Amino acid sequence: MSYAFEHVHLKSPDPEKTANWYVKAFEFEIYNDHGVRPQGDRFIECKTTDGTIIRISSARTSDSMGQGDASVHYGIEHFGIIVDDLDSELIRLQELGAKLLEAPSGGPPGPRIAFIEAPDAVRIEVMQLP
Repeated sequence: MSYAFEHVHLKSPDPEKTANWYVKAFEFEIYNDHGVRPQGDRFIECKTTDGTIIRISSARTSDSMGQGDASVHYGIEHFGIIVDDLDSELIRLQELGAKLLEAPSGGPPGPRIAFIEAPDAVRIEVMQLP
């Protein structure tokens, strides 16, 4: 049997605001806004520039949501984004409201990486490859 990665799903109290942040921050494309579905959640589908699907939705009527957690933790802890210039991207992302969690580290011969907190306490690794 073969498998393929299909999507990442982010939960947000304001999916439209969150989706628009990712559009500005990483050039996501909003390709489908389902509005509010019968189960009570606002549901928006985006794609990254390389085609990865990112779904963003609010709580369903029956959901009791816990808080987001941008700290290091078990489970899905972060996702990574490659950039051309880490330093300038970190400045730009912070101007968009991201919080720097871990300053840049690494470097030649390997990648330079940093971690930010995006809206809804999402932890993102921002990396510049050699």
